[in-house]
Amino acid sequence: MRAAAWKRLVVLAAGGTLLGAILAATATAPKVTFTDTRLKNGLRVIVAEDHNAPVFSIAVSYNVGSRDERRGRTGFAHLFEHMMFKGSENVGPGEHFTLVFNNGGSMNGTTNKDRTLYYETLPANQVDLGMFLEADRMRSLAITQENLDNQRNAVQEERRVGIDNQPYGKSDEAIDSLAYDNFAYQHSVIGSMEDLNAASVADVASFFKTYYAPNNAVLGIVGDVKAAEVLARARKYFESIPPQPAPPPVDMTEPPQTAERRLALDDPLARLARVDVVYKVPPSLSPDDDALTALTTILGSGRSSRLYEQIVRQQQLGSAANAGKYENRGPALLWVEVTVPPGKSVTDAETAIQREIEKMQASPVSDWELEKARAAARRSLVSSLQSSLSRAILLAQYATFYDDPGLINTRAERLAAVTAADVQRVARKYLTPENRSVVITNPKPAASQ
Repeated sequence: MRAAAWKRLVVLAAGGTLLGAILAATATAPKVTFTDTRLKNGLRVIVAEDHNAPVFSIAVSYNVGSRDERRGRTGFAHLFEHMMFKGSENVGPGEHFTLVFNNGGSMNGTTNKDRTLYYETLPANQVDLGMFLEADRMRSLAITQENLDNQRNAVQEERRVGIDNQPYGKSDEAIDSLAYDNFAYQHSVIGSMEDLNAASVADVASFFKTYYAPNNAVLGIVGDVKAAEVLARARKYFESIPPQPAPPPVDMTEPPQTAERRLALDDPLARLARVDVVYKVPPSLSPDDDALTALTTILGSGRSSRLYEQIVRQQQLGSAANAGKYENRGPALLWVEVTVPPGKSVTDAETAIQREIEKMQASPVSDWELEKARAAARRSLVSSLQSSLSRAILLAQYATFYDDPGLINTRAERLAAVTAADVQRVARKYLTPENRSVVITNPKPAASQ
């Protein structure tokens, strides 16, 4: 949607049009009611009843991600995510998938810098199955050389496909390495080939004992269940799993950046040049987080954004222009990305990015732009509450990250409080030249014949 069209819609919203109704509805989204209980072994169990459909979702969030890794063993958290599907004391290799799928369910796992997550959605009459499967692998993962070798090969192939042989894959990896000083966030989640090869069975056993303990996990369950019955089953399946000493805390300290950092890469897989500019910003849910989110929406989200309007549409210096912000428990990155078409200058595109940033620093954003950002944030929030799975994941993640699952009900209030002055202030505070890291990706010239 073009900027002018968005502006007309926001003006009309004041007169009680459809957009006004949508904004009002999202501002008054229903609250998620839940229970929050800690078992004797430290496992936190969060249950929210939802009887609209005969299904439930279970999400287990472990407080371990790539930030917990040490040098020489990068990619270990992600490798371990794969290991968790290779069987346990009472579940054979691949049987976890078979049991879930044969009972009409779905499942997966995911790892990022801050946590590892496993989840299933199943019919409501399969609560025991879901609880048993997650408890059995938390208690007694099958750690063997065969399983390690199998999953190491799978992860290495995933790296080849997703990074090494993907256009801009090396650039995406280089951004964190350039911008961060602290090793915790500096290395990639998938890790290096060398470190994956170095992983041993003893490493896996130690990692499992340290991080895959009940007192280092949150169990979220949402759906057509009764909270009291779910809690009784949680005690039946999980409470006898012994706790472990708390893992060592992660030092997330990131020193202030005092000068711009730059890197240029030749990419034989890329067909177009790309400019990536990132700025260090505070962790998610810090006092400036919501203003920074609004800033990225106004700057580079969609066709009505400033970057698209100026760099793509008006000046035609880019074929795509976007901005965003990573959700991190530690220092985060606000990123701007412009893909440069043939015949256009990378330098001109980077200059145009800086010009739009300086405009945001020089004067407050327009009312219609701020309302667009608020509406987009509220829409995203409400969309994230639509399924039992997304609510289970959010409850578990908010508990893991911030020790506050109740954030699921208060995020909209924070978003509504952002002002134009807030957006201008954070643009001036964080989007400075000395706080900037720039990665330029150039298509590698064809080899001469």
